Amino acid sequence: MPKLIPKNFYNRPTLQVAQDLLGCFLVRKINGEIVRAMIVETEGYFGYKDKASHASRGKTDRNEPMFWEGGITYVYLVYGMHSLLNIVTEKENYPAAVLIRAVDFNWEEFSSNDKKGNGPGKLTKILEIDRTLNKQKIYNKKNNLWLEESIRDIKKNEIVKTKRVGIDYAGEYRDKPWRFYLADNKNVSKK
Repeated sequence: MPKLIPKNFYNRPTLQVAQDLLGCFLVRKINGEIVRAMIVETEGYFGYKDKASHASRGKTDRNEPMFWEGGITYVYLVYGMHSLLNIVTEKENYPAAVLIRAVDFNWEEFSSNDKKGNGPGKLTKILEIDRTLNKQKIYNKKNNLWLEESIRDIKKNEIVKTKRVGIDYAGEYRDKPWRFYLADNKNVSKK
């Protein structure tokens, strides 16, 4: 059985956490049932200079969790309908987070296209993650959402580094290779 990821895991550089989350499990307790999904794709967003980051324009009510200490959830709504799950990283007052972009449920009943966790909005819909889970400690099972360690050793050559998705407005930060995914996973978006 995988172990709960401890709080100090998140208080490290964002890009390292984004890579180290690959192969770990996003766990959700729904109606008493435990659902585990392996994280297969992430993106890092950090600092004030990263124009793709919500924090690039300073602290707001929406992005406030990004300024908290590592290990807190930052769940926000895009297009008025999709919740996206981010895990806050680094130290308090330095805005940084990792977006969970795709997961692998590895269940036969999730094999149809509309049930795959191959997008940040799809995975939160399947796992019933919404704004009620914003600002929660991801290293605590109390909120029915937590992260567990990987059960296998992910090698560096298994991780693909590429540019982030959907941030054409981000100027020189548009092409930074801050998106990471497991090379052999079918649920990763190949953009």
